[in-house]
Amino acid sequence: MTMTATRDAQPSIATVRRSLAQSFRRHGLSTPELDARLLVAHALGLDHAGLAAQATRALDAGEAAAIASLAARRLAREPVARIIGVKEFWGLDFKLNAATLVPRPETESVVEAALEALDRTHARSAALKVADLGTGSGALLLALLSELPMARGVGTDLSRDALGGARDNAVALGLVERASFVACDFGAALKGPFDIVVSNPPYVACQEIATLAPEVRVFDPRLALDGGPDGLAAYRAIAAGARRLLSPDSILVLELGIGQLDAVEHLLAAAGLVAIGEPRHDLLGIARALAVKLLP
Repeated sequence: MTMTATRDAQPSIATVRRSLAQSFRRHGLSTPELDARLLVAHALGLDHAGLAAQATRALDAGEAAAIASLAARRLAREPVARIIGVKEFWGLDFKLNAATLVPRPETESVVEAALEALDRTHARSAALKVADLGTGSGALLLALLSELPMARGVGTDLSRDALGGARDNAVALGLVERASFVACDFGAALKGPFDIVVSNPPYVACQEIATLAPEVRVFDPRLALDGGPDGLAAYRAIAAGARRLLSPDSILVLELGIGQLDAVEHLLAAAGLVAIGEPRHDLLGIARALAVKLLP
């Protein structure tokens, strides 16, 4: 007698993954295949190799329900990184919470610019002091400490929940012995000088937040987005405290919003800070990271 599939039979992992990608594409998500792969892998507790190896395995009802639940969250425009609770940055995994910004690939330009500027004046093996103003998940600070084996650093944030998440990431990455965290507005509670100061400050003009993609507008903390009426409030605050945090040999590297290079250079120059070389551009050609130092 020939066996036929029952009405309750579940599709294979590969079938569900393809179906999910098609659904995401129909709803206009920008990376449907990647989103589908990450969510299916997370639901099943598999890595990329495991997905491939088990592609033809039929899901059980519980697994199918778990995938459907995650898919519904993504279709509601919750970012994949928030759904799975982790985002890779600089080759490191950062856990997220509601108070932390999802680290963006373009922010790696800040790490690249800081290391490039540092290599002109310091050895990476030196006992350097690093500050990350508005640290969020700790991405910039911990990425730099991973590259600078003798460095110690401090991350600041107004949000204690964000600082708790950053500390947890430092523990998970084995860097907590070289990292500390302080609740304050940018560098207000810090005493310099630091060799390297970095920041990915809030730089979206407050009236423009409503125009952002829902993944950002709804799910990222407003504290990490709102740069005031012109998007430059954080840069003014950082510039005002720069002389307290920097020495003549120090490096300050800031992430820039789209089209903000000239305005930020102008206000930094008014505070006695001059660019070190050219700004660093991201993969889309946008001026994304600016390294500066104190004028002699």
